Amino acid sequence: MSFSQRFEEIRTGFERPFWVANISELFERLSYYAAFASLARYLHETLNFPVEQAGSLTGLFGGLVWFLAAFGGTLADRLGFRRSLSLAYFILSCSYFILGSLGSSWIAPLRAAVPLVVLVAVVLNIIGLNVGKWLQNAGGVGTYVPLLMLGGVAALVVFRRGSVTHFTVANMMPAWNWDTVNFWSQIAFAFTGLELVSAMSEEIRDPGRTLPRAVLGSGILIAAMYIVGTFAVLALLPPNDVSPTSGVFAAVTVGSRALGVAFLGIAAAILVTVGNSGGIGSTVAGIARVPFTVGIDRYLPAPFAKIHPRWRTPYVSILVQAGVSGAVLLVSQISETARGAYQVLVDITIIVYFIPFLYMFAAAIKLSRRKDRVENKRAVLIPGGRVGVWLISGLGFLVVLVCMAVSMVPPGDSANKFLFEVKLVVGSAGAVLLGLILYWRGVRQKSTLTSQASPIDR
Repeated sequence: MSFSQRFEEIRTGFERPFWVANISELFERLSYYAAFASLARYLHETLNFPVEQAGSLTGLFGGLVWFLAAFGGTLADRLGFRRSLSLAYFILSCSYFILGSLGSSWIAPLRAAVPLVVLVAVVLNIIGLNVGKWLQNAGGVGTYVPLLMLGGVAALVVFRRGSVTHFTVANMMPAWNWDTVNFWSQIAFAFTGLELVSAMSEEIRDPGRTLPRAVLGSGILIAAMYIVGTFAVLALLPPNDVSPTSGVFAAVTVGSRALGVAFLGIAAAILVTVGNSGGIGSTVAGIARVPFTVGIDRYLPAPFAKIHPRWRTPYVSILVQAGVSGAVLLVSQISETARGAYQVLVDITIIVYFIPFLYMFAAAIKLSRRKDRVENKRAVLIPGGRVGVWLISGLGFLVVLVCMAVSMVPPGDSANKFLFEVKLVVGSAGAVLLGLILYWRGVRQKSTLTSQASPIDR
């Protein structure tokens, strides 16, 4: 048998899907191992990791890939063979393209404006909460596990060498400082986000029991995380060396080196990244339901009320939110350091985000006299009756108002305090003005529809 005959026999002896699957698998294997090589070179040559640490981190990456196969298999069982295979090749194609293009100059503006993790969170939440929830769950683990690592490392270092910061009652008391007063608002902001679940109650099992427990548990854990985390970070780092963007990671790295287990610093970096990804994912999932609900009431254009025909998610709201977030990230970096841009974004978010809280706390006081407040058996009431409502809502209103005020104070390390204030005022006023324009548009559109329908009604 000649070679051509043998080749023809092999070619025709298998069906077309066999060749498609095997050839694609061959290239996938090549790209998979190329990613390993690229990661090792990047860690060693660009980030200046020692060879041993670069090799350890690359091996950890490989183990994580195989570990995540269990979650991928669970997802494949839910999506089905064709959908899961198409989604897998789509993710691989995009990921390998981005991996090969990250260092290119043409992608630099996009890389600065829209981090990769935002794109991942957007895609997962468009597919639906049954998929996107895995990112949020992983984010919860990635948030609290580094805290436990930080607390354990700090306790061991303090036991062996003592604390870097000397704690006394005097230096632990709050001190008024115009350079740091801005950060007080961020402590209150850390407790926000729980109100978003009210827009997702139809997607939560037994919300009457689940939500109150989640609110109580989250409040306790957030407070504990801040208290324990602050003590642990200051036990490992001097106060002047603490960064608001990477303080936890830096503290774990310093403590793990002191204990001779530098690998913990790498693990903490990965977990913090996963935790931040989960935070972004939950934010995308929750906030996107707000413009979707407003779109249903016709105060936003009709496309905002659209639901994906297959995944039943408000995909237009999610995509618009991602686009606007990328534009804001890009503008915020003009004439600012990374830390300054971060602070501007946080302060604009706090001011705009807290405005509805003023209405909410004031409305709770005003509506406390309504009869259906006690007649509704499914309602979760503020304890203490009307006195409790006045006390809790009044304190909430006061805290929100003070936080909005101190957010206007530029931090001490701001590169240009005047430009900081301009960005803050323009960004906050622009967001409020945009909301008013959309509201007035919705009112006018509703009145037009009512006037057109009224002759028919008569």
